[in-house]
Amino acid sequence: MSTYQQSLAGNNSALLQGWRAILRDSVTEVFSMMVGVEICVPQPPNPPVVREVTGLVGLAGELCGVLSVQCAKSCASKIASRMLCVPVAEAASHMNDAIGEICNMVAGSFKAKIDGMEDKCMLSVPTVVIGGDYQIFSLAVGERIELPFLFEGESVWIGLEVRN
Repeated sequence: MSTYQQSLAGNNSALLQGWRAILRDSVTEVFSMMVGVEICVPQPPNPPVVREVTGLVGLAGELCGVLSVQCAKSCASKIASRMLCVPVAEAASHMNDAIGEICNMVAGSFKAKIDGMEDKCMLSVPTVVIGGDYQIFSLAVGERIELPFLFEGESVWIGLEVRN
């Protein structure tokens, strides 16, 4: 069992709080760099979760789990539009690639910010799920961090589920 898994098994809330801050920083940096906008934490803090597009990236090695990005199709199209510098209507056909890439970059940034983790954790190829009525279930027993953000007035939820 890795050091991180032992810490999680001990229900180390300080570790999870630190990871929450690292994840928040990773999301804001990736959106700033790739999308060209500042993504913000909403007030009140819990906007509705709209699960029409979900990007998923698996983490394996010292740190095992899944990182997810969830938003509405309209939001995913706006993200693709900003990334590609094209009108939203034109970008809609690229929303899968955009959400997959955002998810992949957030996961990569997150693991790179954890001391010693960059070379001890591999990322899967991103998977994107599209639809209006689905739920995601992980078979791993562990901890979950969920962070809400607002992008151009629409909610984006970032989730990190880590196996202990």
